[in-house]
Amino acid sequence: MSPLPSLPRRPLLLALAAVGLQACGAMPSSPGAAALSPAPSPSGPPSGPARAAGQKVGPTVADRGSPHYAFDHFEFDSVDGQRHYRVQLAVPQAPPPGAGYPLLLMLDGNAAFGELSDGMLAQMAAGGRPVAIAALGYQTEQAIDVTARAYDYTPPVPGEHPTWDSEARRRRGGGADVFLNLIAQQVLPELRRRVPFDAARSTLWGHSYGGLLTVYALLTRPALFARYAAADPSLWWHDSFILEVERHARPLPAGRPTELLLMAGGAATAARPEAPAPQAPAGPAPSFAEGTPAGRANRLASMAEAVPRFAARQAQRAGLSVQWLPFPGVGHGPLRAASIPPTLRLAAR
Repeated sequence: MSPLPSLPRRPLLLALAAVGLQACGAMPSSPGAAALSPAPSPSGPPSGPARAAGQKVGPTVADRGSPHYAFDHFEFDSVDGQRHYRVQLAVPQAPPPGAGYPLLLMLDGNAAFGELSDGMLAQMAAGGRPVAIAALGYQTEQAIDVTARAYDYTPPVPGEHPTWDSEARRRRGGGADVFLNLIAQQVLPELRRRVPFDAARSTLWGHSYGGLLTVYALLTRPALFARYAAADPSLWWHDSFILEVERHARPLPAGRPTELLLMAGGAATAARPEAPAPQAPAGPAPSFAEGTPAGRANRLASMAEAVPRFAARQAQRAGLSVQWLPFPGVGHGPLRAASIPPTLRLAAR
């Protein structure tokens, strides 16, 4: 995943526009500018089935056992007692480096842990840089807790009390800051107690709403992790409110590299991001209503424009290394599994 030689910014954006989808070259046009680098192309289809939200997670690598990893878990509740969390751990059997293992924290942990394969763990062990994996999910047998993640993974919208994810379904949103506090104050300290890990090699991964939360963390708490991996982030959420958050992004930590791996499948791989600045839509705002064909189509169209443009804009931030990895032909659901191997490679560096 090393950057390609630098190219001027304009040729880069033209390359982004022309891809059908190949990754673009690096682009610093001034000293200290960030690089938008191509990540390695995905090799083949996802290694495991994509799990739908209502599907139960079957036997996992923890159930099967591994000669390379030991497994553990712990549980706790939210401060208000409304959400109940489970963290599943995969800890390398090999002794940790002096600074500790690289750490990967995965959102939607039930589904994500179910996508880990024995081959992935064996490959990391064979590479000599195994990653400690923590999958942060919920105390349920389901792959996804739709109601809990809707609250945890979406940002609060100023002036809205409460912020709704879906008012029609009475499903609250807006808990991202509370959830990030929980990660900072409960999850990471407990992980450090159980696993020696290197904060300078820590990675946060999320898909869909989890990708939205990952992006939100990068913009608002960039020091929480060193690396951020977002797959099909739901930038369309709440009329693309995250773009307003982006305008007021907090400075990146000084003296420490920060990395963003941005992955997209399906429609988002056909975008032409030659105009990276967000544009005000003409006419009425599109509907993203859940459960309607128009809403789904508009969300896909929004991702097709917003995700690669977000990558191009973020690549202009000094101190941030951005990698754009498209998955042509991979749908939104299957992208969860497909995005894990490149994320493991990023986390292991």
